[in-house]
Amino acid sequence: MIRIEGLQRRFVHGRGRRARVVQAVAGVDLVAADGCITGLLGSNGAGKTTTLRMVAALLVPDAGRVVVDGIDVARQPAAALARLGVLSDARGLYPRLTARENIVYYARLHGLDAAAAQARTESLADMLDLRTLLDRRTEGFSQGERMKTALARALVHDPPNIILDEPTNGLDVMATRALRDTLRRLRDEQGKCIVFSTHVMQEVERLCDQVVVMAHGRTVAAGGVAELCARTGSADFEQAFVALAFDAAAP
Repeated sequence: MIRIEGLQRRFVHGRGRRARVVQAVAGVDLVAADGCITGLLGSNGAGKTTTLRMVAALLVPDAGRVVVDGIDVARQPAAALARLGVLSDARGLYPRLTARENIVYYARLHGLDAAAAQARTESLADMLDLRTLLDRRTEGFSQGERMKTALARALVHDPPNIILDEPTNGLDVMATRALRDTLRRLRDEQGKCIVFSTHVMQEVERLCDQVVVMAHGRTVAAGGVAELCARTGSADFEQAFVALAFDAAAP
């Protein structure tokens, strides 16, 4: 389970008299349960990526806290990260290494011995349909191939919680469908807590058990798709999102 309480983060751009303070996250609250896919929905600049970077201990909050399975991320980042699998928008694969070498390297960083790292890599290759890619260098991989390799790397230590930042960016239809199927299996068969950010309405409607809507760095609504439509009196989820994120949350 991932719990976010009153999260805030600002950035200072420039120096001296030209310095400008930007409040990227101004108050985010979220509870993501085990065995559930939670969508973090917002337009570009809503604060989704900054929020997920704080969950992944890449940024320290100015206020509020993130708790992963009872562990405060700011106080015990290593312990929290051991229970997180993170797939960021920047895939960050080592291009001169094969897919197998990328995955095994991360397994060893997470403390798996050589035999366990290889066994886990083989298991993930079957689950993610990576078998034909395993021993190819990742340089020249398609977006979908990079995504599958990066997801295997994020899952290699079998974390109970998974964070994905706009994972379908740049993917074609078939790769997007394959990712959706994988996330459903991780939820249904393994009971994972999955949080992913997006600004694509269709992804939320087809995949999410609950949705947290962000606007101007704040949580403005949370609930299931049908619940949010009912709250705004909209039959169409896109219209409901516009009403929640723009009409009701102007700064």
